[in-house]
Amino acid sequence: LAGGRTSGDDTEKVTKPTVRGDKIIWLQGSEPDYPNIGTWVNFLDTLLGNFNKYLEGETVVKGRTKAQVACYPGDGAGYIRHVDNPGEDGRRITALFYLNRDWDVQSQGGNLRLFPGDKDQYVDIAPLANRLLLFWSDRRNPHEVQPANGN
Repeated sequence: LAGGRTSGDDTEKVTKPTVRGDKIIWLQGSEPDYPNIGTWVNFLDTLLGNFNKYLEGETVVKGRTKAQVACYPGDGAGYIRHVDNPGEDGRRITALFYLNRDWDVQSQGGNLRLFPGDKDQYVDIAPLANRLLLFWSDRRNPHEVQPANGN
């Protein structure tokens, strides 16, 4: 199963830390306890909606899933190479926005490693605060999170 899950049933879902070590929560963007997430979800909805005119012939973004908010708590937590949407479940674009301030990638790690075109060549992207990444969620962009030693 995707994400190192051992069950597709939410009540039985267990994540294998050897596959992914992040802590996650799924948010709609309207939860009163997370007003800043709502601001970002609204921004991304507008941004991605505006992309539709440039995506003709490729895809159309009609909506979104809940936002996955993830934290890599350190101690080498990462996420092995994967594709966000291997089964074509409707997700088209992955949007990552980094919130971690004063991150030192040399000592804390946590790079996003993208393998464009499913090749062994890769590009590392540092998880720097206020960085926004957008990429196709399908097999064109396998990626992994390198071990993080900070949070």
